[in-house]
Amino acid sequence: MSDVQPASKSLGDWILGGLLVVVGLVLLGNATFATAVSVLFIAWMTFISGVVTLVFSLVRVGTDGSWTGVLGGGLMTALGLVMLRNSAAVAFTLTLVAGTMFFMVGVARLAVAGQVPELRVPLIISGGVSLVLGLIVLFNVFTFTPTLLGVLLGIQVLVEGLSILVMGRAARAYSQPV
Repeated sequence: MSDVQPASKSLGDWILGGLLVVVGLVLLGNATFATAVSVLFIAWMTFISGVVTLVFSLVRVGTDGSWTGVLGGGLMTALGLVMLRNSAAVAFTLTLVAGTMFFMVGVARLAVAGQVPELRVPLIISGGVSLVLGLIVLFNVFTFTPTLLGVLLGIQVLVEGLSILVMGRAARAYSQPV
């Protein structure tokens, strides 16, 4: 068995981590703008994916599965167009999904807490926090729609930057065995 030793962080790790921390703070500072940009990004990616799937499926007409590709590509293209025209409804739907996910993760953790005695306290705490967050979002979904996705995106980017500053990039996390 060989020992695996952590690699040292490079200048690129420091620059990338610092840049992500700054971007995360900017996103948190303007969560409404971040929500709008993320919804438009998702809508455009859905539309472009639908068009590409549709074109490649039409090129393969006559082969097995080509019509399911045409149908799926057409539906994704239509969904992308609907999302682009109704970005507020998309933000509302994604906020509703996020609130539901917080709620369900909380319920699942609380259910598991009763079955795993050694992890009971952390599961009850994290499950309770997730459950409360889910209820707060679900009961105030109209209030949170303009900002929740931007706040979640900002937190994710900030945490990613901090983790790169602390540990370096995952691809360079470990050097060769000694």
